[in-house]
Amino acid sequence: MPSPAASDPRENLVPKPAGLSFLDAACLPTAWLTAYHMLTTRGRVEQGSSVLVQGAGGGVATAAVALAVALGKRVYATSRDPAKREKIAALGATAVAPGARLPERVDVVIESVGAATFEHSMKCCAPGARIVVCGATGGHLATVDIRRLFMMRLDILGSTMGTREELVALLDLCAAEDIRPVIDSTYGFTAVADAFGRLASAEIFGKVAVDFLQ
Repeated sequence: MPSPAASDPRENLVPKPAGLSFLDAACLPTAWLTAYHMLTTRGRVEQGSSVLVQGAGGGVATAAVALAVALGKRVYATSRDPAKREKIAALGATAVAPGARLPERVDVVIESVGAATFEHSMKCCAPGARIVVCGATGGHLATVDIRRLFMMRLDILGSTMGTREELVALLDLCAAEDIRPVIDSTYGFTAVADAFGRLASAEIFGKVAVDFLQ
């Protein structure tokens, strides 16, 4: 995210780690930075041991799964699609069906779905947990049980993007832990329409990338 005080756009540039391809690096500043900011700054994940990611499959959710695993947390992630649940498990998380009871209550919930999953998110929270919200792909008018909110001392936190400093920290984490963005598919510049078609499909898992060199 550009610094408000930056007068020269080049001040927003950060070095690309040598082991990271340009295609991988292109996936990080939006979805992966959003997920990193949600986990670390808003969710304070270092204070907890477990994370629930709702609706794994999209760019932010899959990034949150991979990053939370790399940070050493017990990670649970939901998906309606059995094939996606297999891919979630391959990332190191425990995959569950939407609404399923978890083996434990979690410290942080990553929410990008909204109304369709929010009740489940609240029920899965441990006392003092943080529900971090960056989207509402499943509806924006979620029902909140106020009694559970105050009795469990829950925090519901909005979140979007991140800072340049967090992007640097994200790149350092990716390099140190050998993390690579989950790329669903890659298209050449002349196939951008096909890329958007894939992005709109229910089958996507991770990022859709456009390679201008193809």
